[in-house]
Amino acid sequence: MNGELELLASFAEERQAAGAVAALRRAQADDIRVFAPIPSEHVEEAFERRKSRVRLWVLLGGIAGALSGLAITIGTSLEWNLVAGGKPIVSLPPYIIITFEMMVLLGGISGVLGFFFHSRLPALESQRGFNSRFAQDHFGVLVRCAASDGDRLEGLLREAGALAVERVGAAAA
Repeated sequence: MNGELELLASFAEERQAAGAVAALRRAQADDIRVFAPIPSEHVEEAFERRKSRVRLWVLLGGIAGALSGLAITIGTSLEWNLVAGGKPIVSLPPYIIITFEMMVLLGGISGVLGFFFHSRLPALESQRGFNSRFAQDHFGVLVRCAASDGDRLEGLLREAGALAVERVGAAAA
């Protein structure tokens, strides 16, 4: 046995599931997954997540886009000189438009890629522990923990109002 197990608790109400997540977080359980039939603000608040890291992806993509926009326009001008009436070959004011467009383009693309990366999409395999009742009228809380913490966390889930708590997956063997 690898020393880990998974507990799956079923809840009838949203606030009970949110309370269970909060209790598990206070008990230092880190690997928690919630299955819900509706988007739940209460469950999201119980996770106490920090701000999204996708913002960093957008920032870095925007900076890369601005730098590449400047590099493309300046490089093109230097490679193919077009001397017109004594004007400078590298003139930044017209290049700002291309720089801005490249910044927006690469910032947007990197934001979408960052979103898919951090949300683990696409999900190519089914979620372990998912049951069809979690898509209808129940909330499910799946927690992976050490085998030594199993009884304590199972008690926390039952105290939070779980209708049923079961051990699931390969880790429960």
